[in-house]
Amino acid sequence: MDWTTLLFSFNGRINRGKYWLAVLIYFAVWTTFIALCLIWLGGANVDNLLSLAGTALLLWLIGFILFILLTWSGLAVGIKRLHDRDKSGWWILLFWLGPSLLGGWQTTGPDMGGGLVLSLAAGVIAIWGFVELGCLRGTPGPNQYGPDPLATPGLPPPR
Repeated sequence: MDWTTLLFSFNGRINRGKYWLAVLIYFAVWTTFIALCLIWLGGANVDNLLSLAGTALLLWLIGFILFILLTWSGLAVGIKRLHDRDKSGWWILLFWLGPSLLGGWQTTGPDMGGGLVLSLAAGVIAIWGFVELGCLRGTPGPNQYGPDPLATPGLPPPR
């Protein structure tokens, strides 16, 4: 599997190793971007506000483009990982949006109680998503989403 297919295609299956490789790539990209921003802004002339504003706008634009690309890639990698678990890619909505919606619910509206319950539910869903995507082995052998990524051609699936 090439890098473009791994990071941007929604088809097929990937194992835990490729999933964690993609997570490592995302971490490295964001860490590098933040470090370069701090270095660039650290050398900016604070006395020249027009220059600082232009630099900030450029960094914001680069950050926004990175955000869009890495969100698309994260969705693709997560969906392929769910496919390896023989689950629909739609589960990614629960694992990505569930914790943020439930955890942030108490801050967006009036205090109606139940904030602790919603936060606990958000934590349970986040842990479930972590285990489902990053820890559990995929379905042995082929499934409806494609062949087993760990299978050696010509050998039966492991038990």
